[in-house]
Amino acid sequence: MLSPAKLNLFLAITHRRPDGFHDLVSLVAPLAWGDELTAEPSASGSAELLCADPAVPTGQENLILKAATVFAAATGQPAALRFRLVKRVPMGAGLGGGSSNAATALRLLNRAASRPLPASQLLALAAHLGSDCPLFLEGGPVVMRGRGERLTPLEPSARSRVAGRSVLVFKPGFAISTPWAYAQLAAQAPDSYLPPPEAERRLGAWQADASAPLENLLFNNMESPAFAKFPALPALADRILQRHGVSVRMSGSGSACFAVLPSGRGDLADAIVATVREALGAGALCVATNLASSQIPV
Repeated sequence: MLSPAKLNLFLAITHRRPDGFHDLVSLVAPLAWGDELTAEPSASGSAELLCADPAVPTGQENLILKAATVFAAATGQPAALRFRLVKRVPMGAGLGGGSSNAATALRLLNRAASRPLPASQLLALAAHLGSDCPLFLEGGPVVMRGRGERLTPLEPSARSRVAGRSVLVFKPGFAISTPWAYAQLAAQAPDSYLPPPEAERRLGAWQADASAPLENLLFNNMESPAFAKFPALPALADRILQRHGVSVRMSGSGSACFAVLPSGRGDLADAIVATVREALGAGALCVATNLASSQIPV
């Protein structure tokens, strides 16, 4: 089963909460690309995880096995599955790979259960595992609020301007720690935050204007600390804009960035890849894919 990566097309971190977490308003879309997670009955009677990538921990710290633990506790049924993960989504990229793995594991566990959980309960378990996890149980692009646990599907008009768009995702050789990025954002407060009324105004205006393309909405105020520490990223974004006329944004807390390709200009992907690899090296991850129109519902 595909365990998709995601892109934050619009990401406004609005303020820091008293509990230390941050609230956000974000338009997020899954990609038609990601990891592959499958499951089969486990002979041991407990959950197991196999992955050929040595960088991926396969013990209880992995979100896949954490998902199995919370599912078993919620259902009273043993999570006796052997998971096999083909890892493609890099860690420390802002693409939600680990969260997606957890949500996909919940989906597989629910399919195998003799008494499957209703969608609302599965979403609650996903929220317990991590702020980004619930979005991967929804179909297609959604608006996230709160810590990410409050999800609202897009209206059909807005959805049609997102789903299916061609994107090029690329990542430099370094990762960015999410806790570090949030700490830097908090240190720059209040100027680093986008106040909730302004975030909602921007998102609402774009949704209401059926003629406004997706490109008009793209925003991420987490770019500020990342671009300050890693100037290669804004330099590359400027080069892509100058050469190819396409804006680049960062996803989540980075370090992965993306370009939404103009409709009918899929040919630009190869040219932008050449520019990326000229700047970041031949081994830089570059993926041409689409924003997914839908996912299999829970």
